[in-house]
Amino acid sequence: MSQRILNTAKPTPAPAQRHHPSPPQPPPKLGRRTAAAAIAIAAAPALLSVSPASSKAQEPEAEAEAAGAVAIDAAAAPCLAELPVTVRAFLDVSIGGEPAGRITVGLFGDAAPAGASRFLSLVTGVGYRRKEFVKIVPGYVQHGGVVSYPANPAVTDRLAAEADALRARCGAVHGAAGAVSIVVRDPSLPPPKPKLVAKGGKLKVEEEQVGVVPNGTEFVITTGAAPELDASAVLVGRVLDGMDVVAKIAAVPTVKDNAGSPYFRVAKLIGDKRAVVAERGFNRPYTKVVVANCGVTTD
Repeated sequence: MSQRILNTAKPTPAPAQRHHPSPPQPPPKLGRRTAAAAIAIAAAPALLSVSPASSKAQEPEAEAEAAGAVAIDAAAAPCLAELPVTVRAFLDVSIGGEPAGRITVGLFGDAAPAGASRFLSLVTGVGYRRKEFVKIVPGYVQHGGVVSYPANPAVTDRLAAEADALRARCGAVHGAAGAVSIVVRDPSLPPPKPKLVAKGGKLKVEEEQVGVVPNGTEFVITTGAAPELDASAVLVGRVLDGMDVVAKIAAVPTVKDNAGSPYFRVAKLIGDKRAVVAERGFNRPYTKVVVANCGVTTD
């Protein structure tokens, strides 16, 4: 008898308790919670199945970006190669006091007469000799130029006009490695601020420039695609020999760029001069990279 009671007790609760609650699930109070739980349980496998697909979907985007970079290089390289070289200049570079090699630059005297002439005057005189490279970032290395040269708007405006004309002719002129350009604009430079000054017993409003305006002596050498330079530099030539030396410069460790720090952003916003000084040090090489000698070569 006890065995029969146990046998009959087991089948009855199974169909009665497990199958009946599921169809009449929408009672008033538990409906929302159970529905939310059901949605969460149903969504979990869906999310797991979507995440690999989304990562796979990102791969074509990365490939598209890489293809875009290649397209920029392909668009810029023919223009660099087709522009005739009229003069060859050289830059002997030392890193940490040790000779690193020679960079030979072919200048575009016909395509960029003002820019090539400017570079030639600085490379043949005492302009670039014993002066340092001050900035190393992905895409290019930058020489500090000659600080003692005054910023002459007549010169920089002419160079800027030449940069615009060359960009209209070639498109992305800084889309490939080996481009040599002179910096003529600073897109990150804020506009001049109005300032009230007293002159001759009268108050006058003058504009005060915050930051240092490019004087047309700094130059850059691209190590890859650097389209941001199209708006700030005029192409004057290309590296004919010595890209291995440029690679050595690009490999020198630099000061970390801390522009993303909230403290730095606030300091720059309120016009703290310490922020300006700190910004000049960003991406600066820890080791001195100097043009030990420079001039014109006939090789």
